[in-house]
Amino acid sequence: MFKKPLSDLKTSAPLRGSDRRKLKQRVLQGFPVLQTEEGDLLVPDGLQSQKFITHLDEPGVAYLSPDGDPLWFTVGKGSDELIPTVYSLWKRPDLLPFLSTPAPVVPKLIGGADLMIPGVVQHSPLLSPNQLVSVTQYHRGAIGPPLAVGRMAVSSDTLRSAEEADIKGKAVYILHTWKDALWEMGPSKKGDVPAPKEFKAAEDASEESKGGQTNGDPSSALPPDENDAEPSPSEQVGVDQPEAGSVGEGASSSSTTAKLTADDVSSLLRSALIQAVGTTLSALPPASFPISASTFWSSYILPARPAYALDVYGLTDASSIDAKHSTYKNVKSFLKASAKDGLIKLKETKSDIMVTAVFPKHQDVQTRRPHRTIGDIDAKTKKAEDKEQKEREAEEKRKGEIHVAELWKPFGTTVPFFVAAERDSSELYAIADIKDIVNNYITSRSLINANDQQYINVGSDQFLAGAVSVKGEDTPDFMKRDEVLKRVRAHMQTWHEIRAEGRDIVRKKGEIKAISVVVKIRQGRKACTLITGFEPFGLQADDLAEELRRVCASSTAVTPIHGKPNSLEVMVQGKQIKSVTELLIARGVPKRWIEASDQSGNKKK
Repeated sequence: MFKKPLSDLKTSAPLRGSDRRKLKQRVLQGFPVLQTEEGDLLVPDGLQSQKFITHLDEPGVAYLSPDGDPLWFTVGKGSDELIPTVYSLWKRPDLLPFLSTPAPVVPKLIGGADLMIPGVVQHSPLLSPNQLVSVTQYHRGAIGPPLAVGRMAVSSDTLRSAEEADIKGKAVYILHTWKDALWEMGPSKKGDVPAPKEFKAAEDASEESKGGQTNGDPSSALPPDENDAEPSPSEQVGVDQPEAGSVGEGASSSSTTAKLTADDVSSLLRSALIQAVGTTLSALPPASFPISASTFWSSYILPARPAYALDVYGLTDASSIDAKHSTYKNVKSFLKASAKDGLIKLKETKSDIMVTAVFPKHQDVQTRRPHRTIGDIDAKTKKAEDKEQKEREAEEKRKGEIHVAELWKPFGTTVPFFVAAERDSSELYAIADIKDIVNNYITSRSLINANDQQYINVGSDQFLAGAVSVKGEDTPDFMKRDEVLKRVRAHMQTWHEIRAEGRDIVRKKGEIKAISVVVKIRQGRKACTLITGFEPFGLQADDLAEELRRVCASSTAVTPIHGKPNSLEVMVQGKQIKSVTELLIARGVPKRWIEASDQSGNKKK
């Protein structure tokens, strides 16, 4: 919404004392997490209001601090809903429910994109569509500062379903972000981003339930291994938050991170095994077994470890959730205990222990509650990073791409028409420009045929008639619009423009031709590939021949073209159309400017 500068920004005006008090009351009523004394922090004395219009022509009002930082805003005609800015959320990070997303996604949000469902790593519980939320950058064992504000596009149930099924679409419609046009209004815009805050969890859920529900979330009273997904900061007791963060009367505001014991590790590893047996392992074909203990452990158990453990125990990574830190002390003992429980079947050999079967119908597997896994988070983060890498590579590729533009210049009978249309007759025009000029001229001169609007009364205007007339033919009284455009362009002078990063712009008269890549038979029986017409694209014959020799592992030669002293032909032995095309594209030549044909008649030997 604020990705582009505001189209209109009025002068700010101080808010009257009575209006400020009303605004403060609206904030306290709209955000019950706040206590009365906190109203002055977010609605301070000296508050100013400033009307604006976004680049999308939506009216709004921003409420600024005495220093000029926007703290609240409303947007939309007649809307009075107060939306906190990132400035306000940095003062009170828990003001809104949150969703976290990997670091590579954050620049996309700042650039104006909405948050998609695959980009959500964690989220607060009990979210509903249209609800205001904040978006943070994902950090293991900590919650980053809010970097965006938006409205939920789906519910938290949909987000939880997306963890098990491949559900796509938008998760949050972004309204405002750090570094957007609204943020840039504030003089504090160059301030440092607050550091992530570590999660703090209660040592056991029973202590939470004594004080009532935590942050209004009934599910937070469940033990960690019974939650649907990893706990979010809003599910924890006191995430470095004031007492107002808890709704239940008497809820504790200070607690310490739960200590990870050997028994906890054993329980988490068993949960991982049960999760793996019920999902990835049960989907394997019987021929996949037996599986060695090391492969079974690294490929199936470790990725299935519950992700919520990172937050509950304040871990920066999952390395502590391993067999050597459990009561089992090693993988072999863990697998033997699991086989004794009836979850898997083992076979011992002299050198190793093998898993020969798993039992998805085991009661613990059938009654399990799915959880988000370490593997899920790693996969989602890697997917986002891979996407970012691909976009960077595509951007680098675009930077090196050669841009070819076909242009036309007024010439002959079209010059008076362009003068009559009040356009420069010495300029070069793209086809879209010519179309706009012709259409605007037709509209301004009322030349559309009254009986059939797809026809233009060209005979009624001497300048348009001159531009479309053909020598030796009578000019018709009316003509279809597409034919008018086609004739005007045909009577103009053809030019072309070539742009490439690091090179001067080349504009030349005449039509540019595509690079020709042709396979022919030479010397009676041998096929060879001939490349011509590459000079206008800034390619050198010797460089092209050398690279083709290396890529195709074939001999190459450069020879002048008969009758064209300034043109050269590169020859490479064999049918090399694919290799040549790929090389030209890699050099920045657009595919549409490469014409390939095989004229060998399949006679290659």
